[in-house]
Amino acid sequence: MDCQRDTVTLYAAQSTPVLQAIARDGVCYSRAEYVRRKYGESAPLFLTVYGWFVERARAYVPRPPEAEFPYWAFAEKSSIDLSSAEHILTLEVPRDQAVFFDVFDWNRLLQLRYLGETPEEERAFRRELELRGLDNQKVMLSSFYPEWKERIQKSWDRLFRWHARIRAGDASCVGSVQAGLWCIRKEWITAEL
Repeated sequence: MDCQRDTVTLYAAQSTPVLQAIARDGVCYSRAEYVRRKYGESAPLFLTVYGWFVERARAYVPRPPEAEFPYWAFAEKSSIDLSSAEHILTLEVPRDQAVFFDVFDWNRLLQLRYLGETPEEERAFRRELELRGLDNQKVMLSSFYPEWKERIQKSWDRLFRWHARIRAGDASCVGSVQAGLWCIRKEWITAEL
């Protein structure tokens, strides 16, 4: 990532309706209903994690009122899931409009896992849960284990531990850079692959 520029090149997989909205309005914002429709019966899991992200990420980049959820973009094209991609966009995004994190950390959150400082810390937490007959999904998708849920969600704040360094252009701290964008603007699109 070139830290000499005020923008960063990112890649995003988007659907035709998103591109149509951008062409029509110049900008598109993601809505909760799109997540529900896309993920169907798995939507509660995604809504849990996305809802947490929305609450925390706005401390790094203010969320416009029109945005319910973020769009996902990546610093490397190879990080995009091509299986469901209708369109791959190359975006030139102002650095101050992106919330940066490690894609592997985000995947842990999508698995509703505890995000430790080290793999050993994560294993120790998992063992604690197992000793009590619990697992991540049981804790996170029910209302029966508030103290465990709070511990897991508090660990998720580590998702943003690399934001400042990545935003400054140093991506050496992560395996692969992912970004949350509150919208996609027409002027950010430089190419469609």
